Amino acid sequence: MIKVGITGGIGSGKSTVCKVFEVLNIPIYYADDRAKWLMQHDKKLIEGVKQLLGPSSYLKDGNLDRKYIASIIFNDKDKLAKMNALVHPAVWLDGEKWNEAHKDSPYTLKEAALLFESGGYQLMDKMICVYTPKEVRIKRVIERDQSNKEEVLARMDKQMLDEEKMKLSDFIIHNYGTHSLIDQVIEIHRQLIQ
Repeated sequence: MIKVGITGGIGSGKSTVCKVFEVLNIPIYYADDRAKWLMQHDKKLIEGVKQLLGPSSYLKDGNLDRKYIASIIFNDKDKLAKMNALVHPAVWLDGEKWNEAHKDSPYTLKEAALLFESGGYQLMDKMICVYTPKEVRIKRVIERDQSNKEEVLARMDKQMLDEEKMKLSDFIIHNYGTHSLIDQVIEIHRQLIQ
């Protein structure tokens, strides 16, 4: 089985691209969603987050206070690095178990925003980068998250430049309306199953 990573900057449309792969019956591990789940259910990870960022990291109902966490880690490189050092190993272990459960598939996709930044791409056999111009991404994220341009740019500044991601990728999907998304996914799928 081939392990394929799929990444792209915030607002690039990774999830939309993954939905097309899902139609082709390809299993997809959504690393960012899984990280959030683990941060609310993995006792060791919960304790680590509380030690790093304080008890205010969690709401009274046990859910993450994502706004509080983002306000700290996206403004403090040291805390961001420490948070990643807690979360990434837990997600990697969880992803390995998930991959084992899907070993009969021709390939699996691991969708994550920070596959290159975390070094996780080195554990993949192939990499797909979803590319969308920065201004389109900013507009999408502002609409999706009801945030402002400064907040979006602060998050983008923590990610590797698109040009660097594309150089390290085996496949590039252009997701901004000038190329058929379905045709691009089908072509990559065809190459991966051969």
